[in-house]
Amino acid sequence: MRPRTVWQALARPDYLLSSWPWRAVGYLLTGVVLGVVVLAGLVGLVAAGGLLAVVLVGLPLLGLTAFAGLPVAAVERWRLGWLQKEPGPAGTDAARVPAHVDPPAPGLRSWLGTRLREAATWRELGHALLTGFLLWPVEALVVTVALVCPAALVATPLLLATAGEGRELKVLKAVTVTGQAQACALAALGLVALAAGLYGVGVAAGARAGLTRLLVLPRAGEAEARVRELARSRVRLVEAFEAERRRIERDLHDGAQQRLVALSMTLGLARLDAPPDGPLAAQLARAHAQADAALAELRELIHGIHPQVLADYGLAAAVADAADRSPVPVATEVDLPERLPAAVEAAAYFVVREALANVARHSGARRARVRGAHRHGRLVLEVEDDGRGGADPAAGSGLTGLGDRVSVLDGRLAVTSPPGGPTLVRVEIPCATQPTADDPCA
Repeated sequence: MRPRTVWQALARPDYLLSSWPWRAVGYLLTGVVLGVVVLAGLVGLVAAGGLLAVVLVGLPLLGLTAFAGLPVAAVERWRLGWLQKEPGPAGTDAARVPAHVDPPAPGLRSWLGTRLREAATWRELGHALLTGFLLWPVEALVVTVALVCPAALVATPLLLATAGEGRELKVLKAVTVTGQAQACALAALGLVALAAGLYGVGVAAGARAGLTRLLVLPRAGEAEARVRELARSRVRLVEAFEAERRRIERDLHDGAQQRLVALSMTLGLARLDAPPDGPLAAQLARAHAQADAALAELRELIHGIHPQVLADYGLAAAVADAADRSPVPVATEVDLPERLPAAVEAAAYFVVREALANVARHSGARRARVRGAHRHGRLVLEVEDDGRGGADPAAGSGLTGLGDRVSVLDGRLAVTSPPGGPTLVRVEIPCATQPTADDPCA
């Protein structure tokens, strides 16, 4: 198994032959550069704010110091990827969890107030102060002692040869070299010291990364709370989307459809009053047929947006209706004793409808079957056909987007379709039949 962190790499015998030592060196060197930049920025910000405070212009500059840790922490979170990609606290990937909560309202004032109340903002400011005033000198010292000094020893024979025969050479201002034998001995010692130094750099980089994770990544409780909030927000988006679909369906059903019905009736009455053999009767007949066709198309559109049978009678009835509309014979076995939350019913219905549409368009199947039940707190639906198989969701089908929609509800969508068939689409969504406040599907 390939190491995922520098600590795992240090425990392997091939550490010196891998890329990890150079990742650690790069991490410490960029830390030195970052620390110098942070130090210059903090000193400049405080100095400019203090000098301009007499004219009140410097006060906002001094206030910005509180937010100096935010960009530094963002850079540090990016640099952490060089050294470790392990799961974050409490089983979550903390690097993927947003470090800060979203402001409750748009605008700079809301953003500033939210950030000032967050503990993460002050931890990141403390990290920026440590980086600018303490950590980068330590990193520079580690790199110098672990790499620069051994490299000077390794280069002793070359430096002595460059200085000329018979001349003395001082190495690191402490050792006087007079001959090539002594120089080669120092070079061998330098190689050993360089190997040990690379291990030391790895340890220092791992410790530095651990401190960074502690200060700039969400804590265990914060990460869990953030994940829960993200899950709730995704569910709220799905519910808002479904509510909007139902609103559009009602507006079309009660508005445009009724107007088309009235228009069709008016044209029908006009046909009765027109001379049967005249040109007006023929034009009215064409207009009447076009109105009926538009009405039929609108009814299909309304049914596709959100079928009324789903809202009125639930998922089992809606699946049976979709099976009746399919050109391929479909047998349904959906046993749901109670209604499910609206978001779950909608997601499951559209998965079934898209699967049946794919059966009719691409599979060449003679028959299909839909089975569904609520077992152990999960809605399980399966759509199976006897077609040619070979379906690949990754190649681009409507099931890909539906799979994303199911995942919002912590569900899973799986497609099994070997060449020659059969094809099986299975969806599982965790949900109680009676939604509660704690139910993610509620």
